Amino acid sequence: MASYHLSVKTVKRSAGRTATAAAAYRAGERLSCAREGRVHDYTRKQGIEESFILAPADAPGWAQDRAGLWNAAEARETRRNSVTAREWELALPAELSAEGRAELARGFAQELVSRYGIAADVAIHAPHRDGDQRNHHAHVLTTTRVLGSEGLTDKTRILDAARTGGAEIAEMRGLWAQMQNAALERAEMEARVDHRSLEDQREAALSRGDELAAMALDRDPEIKLGPAASAMERKAMREAERDGVAYEPVTERGGQVHGVRQQRSLMADLLERMGRAREAYAQAREAEAGRLSAATEAARALFSGAGARDFAASFTRAYQDREAARQRALEEERAQAREAERVAALEAARGQFIEQVVVAWQDSREIANPDVAKQRQRQLVGEVEKAAERFGCTFDDIAGPANARANEIRDQRTREAEIELDRFRHRDRSDGLGL
Repeated sequence: MASYHLSVKTVKRSAGRTATAAAAYRAGERLSCAREGRVHDYTRKQGIEESFILAPADAPGWAQDRAGLWNAAEARETRRNSVTAREWELALPAELSAEGRAELARGFAQELVSRYGIAADVAIHAPHRDGDQRNHHAHVLTTTRVLGSEGLTDKTRILDAARTGGAEIAEMRGLWAQMQNAALERAEMEARVDHRSLEDQREAALSRGDELAAMALDRDPEIKLGPAASAMERKAMREAERDGVAYEPVTERGGQVHGVRQQRSLMADLLERMGRAREAYAQAREAEAGRLSAATEAARALFSGAGARDFAASFTRAYQDREAARQRALEEERAQAREAERVAALEAARGQFIEQVVVAWQDSREIANPDVAKQRQRQLVGEVEKAAERFGCTFDDIAGPANARANEIRDQRTREAEIELDRFRHRDRSDGLGL
C-alpha cells in the first residue's frame, strides 16, 4: 500500500508567522513583506521541483503574482491574532512520474479553489537528499478569504468553524485518497492509499470477511520521527551500510518506527504466503486430495519459495522480541510497584517523625528555663536536618508541616487550659470562694 498523508495547518500571526514568509519558503523565492517591512529570501533553498498559483476565473491579475497575492492576504487581516493563510500538506505517490505527481497536486489544488473560492499557491518538493527517497510531497498554501473580482472578501468560515471544519477536512481527506488511487490506477500501478485510520480499515476488513487483511491491519500506527531524530537515524543507516552491518536504531522513536516497519513487512510477507497456502489447499482439494494431503501442500506453500528461511527467522525474532518486550514491561511494572511501596513507607515514616517533632517542639515551648528551651529547640532543628537528608526532601518539607501542626497543638492546649480554668472558677464560685 502506498503512503497516505494529508495535514492541514494554519499560518497564525499570533505565532509570529506571515503568509509572505511561508510562501517564500515553500516556493524558494525572494518576497518582500509590506506589513513587516522585511524581505524573505529563500532562493538558495533546494528540492523545489515546481510551483504555481491557481485562482478563481474572476480573480484580479495580481493574484497570479506571489508577492502581490500574499501581501494582499496580510493587508486584508487587521487583528493581531489573525490567520493569514492555510496550508494543506500532501504526500505524493512515489510510484507516479514527476509529471503524474504534478498533475495530481494541481488537480487537488483546483478542487480547493473550486470548492471554497480561494487562491492556492502550490509548491512541489522532492525528497530530502538524506531522507526517504519516496517522500515526494506538495505544500498548498491557500487564502483564508474568498477571492473574487473585488479581491479578498469573506472568510472561509466553513473551514474555520468547529461545527463544520472537521467534517470539511475529513471530506477533503477522502477526496485526496480517491484522486491518488485514480491516478495510480491510470498509471497501471497496484499500490493504493487509504485515508482511514488503521482501526477503521480493520473493522471494514472484518465486516467483509477478509480476516487476512484485518490481521495485517492489527498493528500500531507509525509515528513521526521529527527532524532531529530523523537526522540521527539517517546517519546510523549510512554508517551501517558503510560498515556492512545491520542497521540498529539509535533513538527511542527510531526504534519504535523501525519496529512498526518490521512488523508491517513481516505481516505483508505472511499474508502473501497465507494466500499461496490457501490457494494450494484449494487446488489440492479440487484434485480430490484428502484433507491431510491438502494441508501438507498448504504448509509446503507457506514455508517454501524465495525468502522462506528469512521468513521463518523473522518470525522467530519477532516472537523473541515480543517476549523480551513483555519481560521488560513486567520488570518495569514490578520496579514501579517497588518504588511506590518505598515512597509510601518513606511518607509514613516522615509523617510519624513530623508528629514526634511537633510534640517535642510544643513541649519545648513550655519549658520554664529559656536557655534550656532554646537548647532543646536547637537539638530538634538538627534532628530535622538529618531527617530531611534521610527522607530525600528539603528542610522546609518537614519544618513547614511541623510548624503548622505545632501551632495547632499549641492552640488546642490553650483552649484546653482555658476550659480547665473556667471549670476551676465555676467550682470556686459554687463554694463561695469567687475571685
